[in-house]
Amino acid sequence: VQLQAFGGGFVQAGGSLRLSCAASGKIFRINDMGWYRQAPGKERELVASITSGNRANYGDSVTGRFTISRDNDKNMVYLQMNSLKPEDTAVYYCNAQIAGRSTWWRADDYWGQGTQVTVSS
Repeated sequence: VQLQAFGGGFVQAGGSLRLSCAASGKIFRINDMGWYRQAPGKERELVASITSGNRANYGDSVTGRFTISRDNDKNMVYLQMNSLKPEDTAVYYCNAQIAGRSTWWRADDYWGQGTQVTVSS
């Protein structure tokens, strides 16, 4: 099982980006999915998460600007980022709790490789 994130890039303040993350492998079930970010010199923080039933939760700094969604048929999670600010600059990581087919009773924590988002002022 692995997660692969893509869609980062460079954008001016006020612009938009959409991140995508695909889960692949021998998957039995995916529980929560989410996005975290880590800026230089700072700890990794939750950006947004979404349950398998599509209940979303957002960090205070992105509420109203970012939208998380998922496609359970495609095992994907997305993050639409609008009204981007320079302080949103960070490496963004996708995360998911996934039960593999051989360990269907247990959901383990998986992380994508990270994708850089840079917002210029």
